[in-house]
Amino acid sequence: MIKQLGEAYSPMYFLAALGAGGLSVSFFMYLMFMVPHPDTPIVTFNHIWPYFQAGELWQQGLISLALIGIVLFAGLHVRLLIWNIREYRGFRQTPAFSSLRNSNAEISLMAIPLTLAMTINVFFVLGAVFIPNLWSVKEVLFPFSILGFLAIGLYALNILGVYFTRLFVNADFDFSKNNSLAPMVSIFALSMIAVGLAAPAAMSDIAGLVALSLFVAIFFAVLAVLLMVVKLVLGFNDILRHGLRVEAAGSLWIVIPIMTILGITYVRLSHGINHHFSESAEPINYFLLISALLSVQLIFGLIGYAVMKKLGYFRDYVQGDKAGAPSFALICPGVAMFVFGMFFVHLGLVATQITPIFSPIYFLILLPFILIQAKTIQVFFGLNKRVLYRA
Repeated sequence: MIKQLGEAYSPMYFLAALGAGGLSVSFFMYLMFMVPHPDTPIVTFNHIWPYFQAGELWQQGLISLALIGIVLFAGLHVRLLIWNIREYRGFRQTPAFSSLRNSNAEISLMAIPLTLAMTINVFFVLGAVFIPNLWSVKEVLFPFSILGFLAIGLYALNILGVYFTRLFVNADFDFSKNNSLAPMVSIFALSMIAVGLAAPAAMSDIAGLVALSLFVAIFFAVLAVLLMVVKLVLGFNDILRHGLRVEAAGSLWIVIPIMTILGITYVRLSHGINHHFSESAEPINYFLLISALLSVQLIFGLIGYAVMKKLGYFRDYVQGDKAGAPSFALICPGVAMFVFGMFFVHLGLVATQITPIFSPIYFLILLPFILIQAKTIQVFFGLNKRVLYRA
């Protein structure tokens, strides 16, 4: 792996670690939705191991594959995270860092809290599937989870505060270089923090902790939505005025993971409200919401694909010698589409009894999402080879 990039480093390299973490979580989705866990909101070791022992050969094979995927990509996530932290510390000592802090690119620093939030999710998954009886101490762990995500959230707010203060005071935002949706990495980060903060709301049995989780998660989710409106308007305005910046064309797909994360945040918050505050949410409501968000993802996915294909982005910036740190932005949409596809199939179709689980039609509907996951893994390893292991 390349080392000591110095001024050539970019905070967008954190997206490589983010992608690996997302792929680890994506394999957890198989266990989450296919292994029964009626007594807990998420699947745990105490569900997986008995089901594995009693399952048929194909079920044992699928569980084994999921566990291998979780461990493999979690390991890659940690390795890439350590590499990024080391390279970022060196980058901070260069004049290029000062230049970044005084340009539009300063917003790329939000890739750091985004990736750190994913790290907590990765370790949460590892603990759930590999540590027996971990669920019995969940109420001890949830306060630490909230504190961890809040610390990352405060770090993200500090980055945004410095960024917007500079823009408001100096009025030096360069609209001619804003012709992409790359600045929406900030919304992505806030959404990731919100979904992490929403987890105790869906899983805790302590009403006060649930209320705290609801409030802080809603705060970051609302902030993400407000900024998303602003960034979409400004981004599309500058794209239409100046044309899409080719090297950032992959940012057209950033709406896909944002929709996934905000959708999961809503599901978690709804679970907490239903459990503690005597409200009811019918499965059909999840079907309607997830269908709407999935539609938005498909729209941006198709538009983005057509534009990137026309610009030769896949040829030059994914498969070619122009591949760089921003190219890793393509991993998250693939992960997000697969993850939200799993939510769509299981909460939207299986829970509403439209499609029986493990039926032929169930696997047929699931197949496109599995293919997206497989293609994302292929792209991830291809980019690692071209970008991080280049001579």
